[in-house]
Amino acid sequence: MSRLDATLQDFRRLDDLARRDTALSRLDPRAKLLATLAFLVTTVSFDRYQVAALLPLAAFPLAMALLGEVPGRALLRKLAIAAPFPLLLGIFNPWLDRSPMGMLGTLEISGGWLSYASILLRALLTVSAALLLLATTGMHPLCLALQRLGLPQVFVTQLLLLHRYALLLGGEAARMSAAHRLRAGGRRPGLRVYAALLGHLLLRAVERAQRIHLAMRARGWRGELHSLQPGRWQHRDSLFLAGCSAFFLLVRSVDLPRWLGETAATLLARAAP
Repeated sequence: MSRLDATLQDFRRLDDLARRDTALSRLDPRAKLLATLAFLVTTVSFDRYQVAALLPLAAFPLAMALLGEVPGRALLRKLAIAAPFPLLLGIFNPWLDRSPMGMLGTLEISGGWLSYASILLRALLTVSAALLLLATTGMHPLCLALQRLGLPQVFVTQLLLLHRYALLLGGEAARMSAAHRLRAGGRRPGLRVYAALLGHLLLRAVERAQRIHLAMRARGWRGELHSLQPGRWQHRDSLFLAGCSAFFLLVRSVDLPRWLGETAATLLARAAP
């Protein structure tokens, strides 16, 4: 199996995970979507030098993974795909920002290292929350939730079609790559071969788009999303959203690691003879 085939298979497993009956899948998709959006806003609202204050937010994706019964290995593989971007985004921060921010034993920590660690931690938290939302909800229910929350129909439809046919075109590209490897004896294609493959892929994409458009027109599709199981907002959805919002507000207003450290130091000082 090629790397592209393995990547596509991992992303198809997200929809398979969303079809299971779990404690999190029984919630209304709007509740999970709003809670995840609140989590993302809270995560990016911290100062660039704050690292320890972000750590309590890891409880949200951890709880999502446990309630949604999402395998940790599958989640880590998908996180590894997105890891190079944050790693490269702040790689020069330690050299560009050398202002001293603290001491770790005898080692001085600069602001660049703190901002770099903050970027990596934020990326880990936000990407994992987005993947868990998709793995516990599914793309079609998620788009329905966006539609019910008032997003424009054109945006929701384009988002669903992008997800659906990006996987199809990815599979087409994987088959073309496998066919070339079989005919070329395993040799890597050159630049001209890559250009030819991309041209053929573009032609196949245009032909597929035309066939899909005609098929949808023949079935009377008007750009509206429908579901056989219309979601209903229940009390558990309100409790879930309220509990998550209260936790995010607490983490944002109180530096919990510092507060716990100061409280523990005070208790130890009082207990000391």
